[in-house]
Amino acid sequence: MRDLRSTEPQANRRDVLRGVAGGLAALGVAPFVPSAAYALDVLTDAAIPGFLVLAGAGGNIVVLATNDGQIVVDSGNAQSTGDVVAALRPLGKVAALVNTHWHTDQTGANEALGRAGATIVAHEKTRQRLSAGWYVPAEDRYEQALPAAGRPTKAFFETGAMQVGEKRVEFGYLLEAHTDGDLYVRFPDVNIVAVGDVVSPERDPLLDWFGGGWLGGRVDALAKLLALGDADTRYVPSYGPVIGRAEVQAEHDLMLAIFDRIVVNVRLGQTADDMFKAGLLDGLPRTFEDPAKFLYDAHKGFWAHHNKLVNDIV
Repeated sequence: MRDLRSTEPQANRRDVLRGVAGGLAALGVAPFVPSAAYALDVLTDAAIPGFLVLAGAGGNIVVLATNDGQIVVDSGNAQSTGDVVAALRPLGKVAALVNTHWHTDQTGANEALGRAGATIVAHEKTRQRLSAGWYVPAEDRYEQALPAAGRPTKAFFETGAMQVGEKRVEFGYLLEAHTDGDLYVRFPDVNIVAVGDVVSPERDPLLDWFGGGWLGGRVDALAKLLALGDADTRYVPSYGPVIGRAEVQAEHDLMLAIFDRIVVNVRLGQTADDMFKAGLLDGLPRTFEDPAKFLYDAHKGFWAHHNKLVNDIV
């Protein structure tokens, strides 16, 4: 548990929880009371009462308290459902749950929160995937659909918005940035944007090419996220710390540089392995934990969009 803006060592758990409780009490929301079952890390910001990020349950879970219940972005993985529910219960009801996309590390507690009365919101593609299931090529298996209680009940294609208590939340499609169903979740009242796996400050960026994501979509999505914010905007990714505009700009510039390099090599007929052996990712300001996998996924996505690149790729 630590302050979102702090680079100092983590604060004492009890001190952080006491600060959270005070901020929620000021909103008229039940204070946070830790339980024995609770095993997640809490990131807080004293300047924004009622705002939390729960880490350690798969993807980050963003929570903003309102006077009419909580707005929650993503619900972690299925294995952590008990911890997620235990962490959220003392804060009051979950009025709205927004899924940034359909991967299982963002939708694990959907069913539990849906059964408790949360309105679940997502992009239409995410609603379809969670309702029908999908194939996972790397494991040669099908992911089963969620039970009806865990599926989105509100969906949109381009943009959307809703009001929960005194807080407004806005949504927008990030076309083919990571999957075919990514969205941003913007809280204009507090200048925070939850971005799911479209920004990846710590882990290798994941391009789910079989699920509709590709590098060109990611570059465009990062540009859109930059246009949404200003110098003070903070962005919450699925994994890693809350970041600012500079980090999003750095990832955009990196992805664009890689995109431009891959275009040249695709035109030469190179495979992903050719690119890896030729050192396509050398000399960049960031290294990759598994560069061969990243290039394989990027290359797959390029061939799915070859007709959008240049007219002499056939």
